Amino acid sequence: MSHVKEIIERLEKVFPNKLELNFSNPFQLLVAVILSAQTTDAKVNQITPKLFERFPTPKDLAEAPLEEIEEYIRSVNYYRNKAKFLKEASRILVEKYGGEVPKTIDELVALPGIGRKSASMILYNAYGINEGIAVDTHVARVSQRLGLTSHTDPQKIEKDLMQITPKEDWGKLSNLLILLGRYVCTAKNPQHHKCVLRDICPSAV
Repeated sequence: MSHVKEIIERLEKVFPNKLELNFSNPFQLLVAVILSAQTTDAKVNQITPKLFERFPTPKDLAEAPLEEIEEYIRSVNYYRNKAKFLKEASRILVEKYGGEVPKTIDELVALPGIGRKSASMILYNAYGINEGIAVDTHVARVSQRLGLTSHTDPQKIEKDLMQITPKEDWGKLSNLLILLGRYVCTAKNPQHHKCVLRDICPSAV
């Protein structure tokens, strides 16, 4: 565990412990996470201000015509599917949870457009709840390079990371590895000279 603690402590000095998606409440984060699949956070942040202004609550989205939702999110990939996800997820939030975003992984993954990775992100970044570790492409790549896992399957990577990371740091580790992977430990030409972990990383050259 001390190795992961060291990684977290170093990364915290250079990266903020937060997502790059803009949101001001759990519902907005849920919407932004659904939109972010196969789409950059920057692109999502471009369209969410008007979307949130027009549909501030789950009830507003649930009652909106699908075509209108599509117009607001047309610039993201798979916008038609995502519009359906948003409308249906919002309906479930209203009917089953009184308009609130649920606080467990099992409840969240039952919503359209939400998988385990997304559920873990929402729980930690909206509520500070550590129920899992979100493993996206960045977390997978960086954790492999750091020697924290030898697996490529996200579920197996998550299991490995959960075993060596204190539970209170699960969400934080994911947030920090995502940013490291996005800006330094990139898929092509990782910038080892810029990395604060280069002296403890087996992949550094």
